[in-house]
Amino acid sequence: MASVHELEQTLRDRDDELARLRAEVDAWRAAFTKGTTRDVAFTNSAREVAPLHTALDTEGRVDLEVPGKYPFTRGIHPTGYRGKLWTMRQFAGFGTARETNARYKFLLSQGQTGLSVAFDFPTLMGYDSDHPRSEGEVGKCGVAISSLADMETLFEGIPLGKVSTSMTINGPAIILFCFYAAAAEKQGVSLAQLQGTVQNDILKEYMAQHAWCFPIEPALRLIVDMFEWSSAHTPKWNTISISGYHIREAGATAAQELAFTLADGFTYVERGIARGLDVDDFAPRLSFFWDIHNDFFEEIAKLRAARRIWARRLKEKYGAKDPRSWMMRFHSQTAGVTLTAQQPMNNVVRVAYQGLAAVLGGTQSLHTNSMDETLSLPTEQAVQVALRTQQILAYETGVPNVMDPLGGSYYVEALTDQLEREAEALFEQIDAQGGVVQGLEEGWFQRRIAESAARQQWEIEQHRKLIVGVNEFVTDEEELSIPLLKIGQEAEEEQKRSMAELRERRDDALVQQRLEALREAARGTANVVPFILDCARAYCTLYEIRAALEDVFGAYREPVFF
Repeated sequence: MASVHELEQTLRDRDDELARLRAEVDAWRAAFTKGTTRDVAFTNSAREVAPLHTALDTEGRVDLEVPGKYPFTRGIHPTGYRGKLWTMRQFAGFGTARETNARYKFLLSQGQTGLSVAFDFPTLMGYDSDHPRSEGEVGKCGVAISSLADMETLFEGIPLGKVSTSMTINGPAIILFCFYAAAAEKQGVSLAQLQGTVQNDILKEYMAQHAWCFPIEPALRLIVDMFEWSSAHTPKWNTISISGYHIREAGATAAQELAFTLADGFTYVERGIARGLDVDDFAPRLSFFWDIHNDFFEEIAKLRAARRIWARRLKEKYGAKDPRSWMMRFHSQTAGVTLTAQQPMNNVVRVAYQGLAAVLGGTQSLHTNSMDETLSLPTEQAVQVALRTQQILAYETGVPNVMDPLGGSYYVEALTDQLEREAEALFEQIDAQGGVVQGLEEGWFQRRIAESAARQQWEIEQHRKLIVGVNEFVTDEEELSIPLLKIGQEAEEEQKRSMAELRERRDDALVQQRLEALREAARGTANVVPFILDCARAYCTLYEIRAALEDVFGAYREPVFF
């Protein structure tokens, strides 16, 4: 063991080395800035980037960490992708449940390892396909699911006890989850076997995406009801995917995505604890969903910082004792907002680099966008290219062979630290607003995101930010055309017919009985999941269940902010 004298000498030697390095960097910088035309550079988040990073930027140290150990900066699994590759998901859904079922079977046959359900806009808002507000939108941006019958068709021939399913749904998430659980029961699958995630992140809806049903407080109650019920009945199911993706797509910076998403996560934890739940009973099933934008190193650093902040907060502030509660597990998706309609083949390259950043950042699950998604829902060919992008990353590049290969990089370590500091500063601002809920009610988050989006658009219009094929490297030649998937009115007509048949054959008296039981539960303090599940089993429709809850909770109306 080194003596105190030896340790002091080591520290003096390090200080001497850092002083020498500082002088060399100053001399290098003075020489570098002479006559250069590109001496200032910025990240996508308008953060200035120094041209050189050294040990000075990490204050002479790099955290002595290994993967799988708290605070998990270098990853939550000790074996990284050597133990298990990330789950390859492709977000898919269009038309009717029957059509999307065929797409799922195609994707599984091509080597996809998990399913990710894209719902159409009426479903996202809690409307049945035959509701007047659904007219013209059925099946257009995802699959139409209006009842348990649709969910049964969607997964016909797909064993729900073996496949992992992610469902991107928020406002009516608890209802769609119950449809899925009831469909699994119909297959003879134990609920305890179900694996997957329901997004169910309502706070970011008020903040960025705007697909809601109920006011904030009852919506939070429904989420905590799912925490409580699922911890006992579906222990392998992720009850929420706290999503930065849509915050970033709306125009937030990387630091804002990081801070606002984590602040939402902390709010959910606090609501669970306030319910009387032990944090270790539900926190291990909380998951996250991150946007992977164009700035390669910034995105990797964001993911590393996110893991570290979450681990420290859960352990030190919320008192979680189970290491699984400290681990941030997350899905990533390449940035849809970066895709361009101009020169769409360029999107293949963008997606490949973004996918690489997600993997180097340690994602557990990944969706790679298709080249045509800025123009339409993806074709089978485009989806196959996007999936092959992940498979090339996994099996040809050698990237999965090493855990956190950029750990120790002066730039990546410094950027990780910097993003953590920026997130902590934003947490202080959020606290000053009175927390997430009050910040939403007063429009603080919405204004911050709008300001950032406006700045980014101005930078593009002023050519301060170059987008290949859009404001630079454009051509006068006719754009290369690519096949597009067209969704007609046939899906809406088929859905209306099938819903009419469902209403004819179901037990209407049972439907009304189950809906009234749900209203009564919502009026009190009972956990509503069992009541919604009973409604699903009786083939109550999506809108009928939403309307029953709305009778008690009311509907959300967005305040107007200036």
